[in-house]
Amino acid sequence: MAERRYASPGANAKPVPERRAKLRGVDQAIDKLIALAKPVTEVETVPIGNAVRRVAAEPIVAPCDLPPFDCSAMDGYAVRATGRGGLRPKRLRIVGESLAGHPAPCAVSADTAVRIFTGAALPEGANAVLLQEDASERRETVSTMAPVRPGQHIRHRGHDITSGGLLCAAGTKISAFQATWLAACGIGSVRVKRRVRVAVASTGDELAPPGATLKAGQIYDCNRFAVSTLLHEKAVQVLDLGCLADDPAIIGAALEDAAKSADLIVTTGGVSVGDADFVKRVMEERGEVAFWRIALKPGKPLAVGRIGDALVVGLPGNPVSAIATYLLFIAPAVDRLGGGAPSPPLVLRAKIEHSVTHTPGRREYMRGAMRMENGELVVRATGDQSSNRLATFAGANCLIVIPEDAVEIPSGTPVGVVPLCGDAGHLLGAAG
Repeated sequence: MAERRYASPGANAKPVPERRAKLRGVDQAIDKLIALAKPVTEVETVPIGNAVRRVAAEPIVAPCDLPPFDCSAMDGYAVRATGRGGLRPKRLRIVGESLAGHPAPCAVSADTAVRIFTGAALPEGANAVLLQEDASERRETVSTMAPVRPGQHIRHRGHDITSGGLLCAAGTKISAFQATWLAACGIGSVRVKRRVRVAVASTGDELAPPGATLKAGQIYDCNRFAVSTLLHEKAVQVLDLGCLADDPAIIGAALEDAAKSADLIVTTGGVSVGDADFVKRVMEERGEVAFWRIALKPGKPLAVGRIGDALVVGLPGNPVSAIATYLLFIAPAVDRLGGGAPSPPLVLRAKIEHSVTHTPGRREYMRGAMRMENGELVVRATGDQSSNRLATFAGANCLIVIPEDAVEIPSGTPVGVVPLCGDAGHLLGAAG
């Protein structure tokens, strides 16, 4: 579908009526949003302890060999094994001891051994380690009870990585495992892209903050809480705009002000076709709308555009729809803005335990619970899938993907499932 263009205020052109506009496909919409997300360029240096979830701004190479010396992989005795068969069973004189951080000051010959422990440096002259289980120590000698081959139970210098080797490519989101690897190489700080600044607002006169006493017709504002909580697992700075009243002037002023500092503005509610849905209208009047409405259930009324230099995404107001569209759209957009390369969700196959009736036209993401049973993955929906029922997420560990053209899916049919991971339950990405 060609990109829709909206008339600026005062122009004579009239947009195609929204109710008749063709819905944009989910994958097409995600690709379009990612294309609109321009990565931040500012770079900062942070301690290695603060580098997790940050995006490397430049290639990170090893400043040294790891390990930096030949060392023992086991507790035992450092020996010299020569010849095709290695060291044959014999009695050796123990001439020293090598502990981690305290290398033995002596060398090993064909008739001597050094007591050695895991991680300790291999003494000069040694080329193998005799396991203590295969040795018999008596007084100041040790007897080998099995042949010892050259190189046995040794971690050679540079076995993990050699000096100058690539530890982390530019654009890589640094995981806890990678940060540990960097620390093991002695790297104390790294240059990373700055945090993405994300402004979050909810809209609606009916919303009250959690903990307040509800007035007639009010409900608690949970969408802003959901989006902010999910964002805290990303390398972002969350700017809380609060709950905005259903007033186009108030919404417009708040979004324009946020656009001066935010890279991304995320709103919830006010993007449908109701008389009090002002977010999309404000985006058109004060910026532009790139696309609107997705062939998605839950979450059809999603608006994407720009105000000033900030990317703006208006999520639906129903809480399940807001969470689902965050997972599918906001999460990869934030990754892209931060300088990373978003990966598509990992889709597994599982047998569904019940039949599903589906109206063709929109791809549906049902909240599901999957488990292993008799060696195969099975899944079931977590109850009534109405877009207001947060209970469906409370017990979910995956999303069940129902294709756009599906009509009836019988029980026992393999379906696609996308695992939810992490404390906040983001989609698990497929390895690139």
